[in-house]
Amino acid sequence: MAHGIEDVARAAGVSTATVSRALRGLPNVTASTRERVQLVATELGYSPSPSASSLASGRTRTIGVLTPWISRWFFANVIEGAERTLRASDMDALLYTFEVTKGPRRRVDPSVLRRRVDGVLVVGLPLTQPEVDDLASLGQPLIFVGSGPPGQITVRLDDLRTARVATDHLIALGHRTIAHVTGDPDEMSAWAPATDRLRGWRSALAAAGLPARPDLEVHGDFDVTSARAAAHVLLREHPEVTAVFAASDEMAMGVALAAGDLGLRVPEDLSLVGVDGHDLGELIGLTTMVQDAGDQGVTAASMLLDLIRGEPVPGDVTFPTRLVVRRSSGPVRVGA
Repeated sequence: MAHGIEDVARAAGVSTATVSRALRGLPNVTASTRERVQLVATELGYSPSPSASSLASGRTRTIGVLTPWISRWFFANVIEGAERTLRASDMDALLYTFEVTKGPRRRVDPSVLRRRVDGVLVVGLPLTQPEVDDLASLGQPLIFVGSGPPGQITVRLDDLRTARVATDHLIALGHRTIAHVTGDPDEMSAWAPATDRLRGWRSALAAAGLPARPDLEVHGDFDVTSARAAAHVLLREHPEVTAVFAASDEMAMGVALAAGDLGLRVPEDLSLVGVDGHDLGELIGLTTMVQDAGDQGVTAASMLLDLIRGEPVPGDVTFPTRLVVRRSSGPVRVGA
């Protein structure tokens, strides 16, 4: 005969509410009571129904994940880290993609999330202020990963410092004409990573007494194909460029392909530095500013679970990056 929650409560000498809280890992249950309830539940073969638990608690045990892409390196790693953390707490992820391409993007509609999720992770999705306000109006815990507007809980890099270190590395190698490949200008809000990486490039050049020329800023849309096309134009029109700082490893790979197309050698004719720590970076010898995207996903999901439990979390968590020097960056060529 199947045993129910009342049987477990009777055998453990507690209320059904205490059984429910103990088995769901909720607070306000002593360690000894939790252990006794779990032991009795195991002996009786009782396992709470997920749907019944959700109905009883008013929770869906589901987290909404909003992102522009799932195939690109940063997004895939953040989502994998978040999902792994959620699964460990018996939570599901409900994925919504809003592809950022040329042309209008469909607006984020919070109504599709209402009563379907217990919290929301926004992974690298550029949102308008009205969209941010609409998500906040759900009254559910909300965390931004990769970038986030002021006043919202955010897990991200120190993008300004990251760009400065990358550019300083090229300056230290003797390069004086350093170009920058950034993202889509239409998506570069004041709080986008690309915006701070552009500012960091400019700042490092200014500190070294070098001009940050606008004609050396090109847009690669954070993908290989677009960066390759942009670098073709850049390198043909500006043969004086000896180094490129790209705001992502995938864009740096596009620049490397363009250099090869034009008969330029890396790093003899053109040095490259990217950002990410992409899995293919070591294979092609790419110098990069390495970040742990997977751990950002773990951290953001853990913080969201804390918020759901009513526990405090920091308003902003900044992850470090570190420079990994490989063969794509070298001293400026003689006579350049």
